[in-house]
Amino acid sequence: MSGIPVFVSGWWLVLAAWVIVWYGGVVAEQLPEVPSGVAYLVAAVFAVLLFGSVFLHELGHAVTARRLGIGVRSMSLWLLGGSTEMERESPSPGKEFAIAVAGPAVNLVLGLVAVVAVVLLPDHTITEQLAVQLAFSNLIVGVFNLLPGLPMDGGRLLRAGVWKVTGDPFTGLTVAGWGGRVVAICVAGYVVVSLQQGRVAFGLGILLMLSAALFLWTGASQAIRSGRLAGRFRLLDTAALARPALLVEGDLPLAEALRRAAEAGRTTLVVVDGDLRPVGVVSAEAVAAVPAERRPWVPVSSVARTLHAGLVLPADLRGEDVIRAVQSSPATEYVVVDGDPGSGGRIVGVLPAATIADTLEPRKSTR
Repeated sequence: MSGIPVFVSGWWLVLAAWVIVWYGGVVAEQLPEVPSGVAYLVAAVFAVLLFGSVFLHELGHAVTARRLGIGVRSMSLWLLGGSTEMERESPSPGKEFAIAVAGPAVNLVLGLVAVVAVVLLPDHTITEQLAVQLAFSNLIVGVFNLLPGLPMDGGRLLRAGVWKVTGDPFTGLTVAGWGGRVVAICVAGYVVVSLQQGRVAFGLGILLMLSAALFLWTGASQAIRSGRLAGRFRLLDTAALARPALLVEGDLPLAEALRRAAEAGRTTLVVVDGDLRPVGVVSAEAVAAVPAERRPWVPVSSVARTLHAGLVLPADLRGEDVIRAVQSSPATEYVVVDGDPGSGGRIVGVLPAATIADTLEPRKSTR
C-alpha cells in the first residue's frame, strides 16, 4: 500500500476457516431456502469482508501517521487483529491521539454504514445477513479497541491523555499498561464466569477470547516495563556517568599504569597519543587476563582496545541519544570527551556499558 509492506500471518487462515464453518451454519439456519454450498460461500465472503475491516483499521493508522509527518515501516495482520509499525514515536500527545483514534474510527464508520444497510435492505436476504454481521463485527472491534489499556488503541488514547496532563509520555505509557492488565483480567474473568454458569460451551471462540486476554496481558506488561525503562532514560548522562580515567602513553608498562591509577584513585585507563588524544581504552577484563608477574613487561597498548569514532562519546549526550549511540557501536567501554576529540577535546572519563545497564535497571545488577 503506497510503498508500505503488508504482512499477513498464516493464522488468518485458521480464523477464516472457523468463520466459514461457524457463519455458514448461521446462514443455513437463518435462510433455510439457501443451498448449503451457497451458505458457506456467503460465509467465505464474510471472512474476506472481516479481513478487509482489519486491513482498513490499520490503514487508518498508517494514513493518519503519514499525514502527520511520521513514516510507516509496515502493517501486519494476524489472528487477533493487526499492528502498524511507525518509524518513530509520536512527538506530541495530540498526534498520538489522532493516530490511535483513526483505526477504531474506521471500524465505527464501517459499522454504522452497515447498520444503515441493514435497515434499508429486505429482511431474510443474503445481503442483509452479510450487512448484519459486518455491522456487528465492526462495531464490536471498534468499541473493544477503545477500551483504555495497551496494547489496544484505547490504551494509546489513555497514554495521550495522561501525557497531555502530566507532560510525561513515560507516565502515560505506564498508566496505559496497567489499564491493559485490567482489561485482560476482565476478559479472562468474563470467559471463566460464562463457562461456570453454562452460558457458553468451550470451543474455538472461547480459545480466541482467552488468547486475546493473554495477548493483552503480555502487551500491557511490555508497556509497563518500557514505561519504567523509558522513564529512566532521563538519568542517562555521559558526563555524569563517566568514571574518571588515568591518561597514559601506550608504551608504559601495565604494572606501572595500574600503580599510578591506584595512587590517583582512578579505576580505568585511557591510552593517549602525544597530543593527548584518546587512541585506546583498557577494560578490567583485559587487565585481569594478564598474569600479575607479566604486567611489568607488558605495554598498556597491547591490552588496550583501539578506539574508533563510535567508541568516543560527547560529554553532552543525554537520554535516548545515549542508547542510540551504544546500539550503533556495541562495546564494553566508551571514552567520554568534552569537545572535539580530533582537536584536543578534554577527556572526561570512561563510561562502561554496564553502568548504562545498571542505570536503566538497577535491580538487575543486584541479583
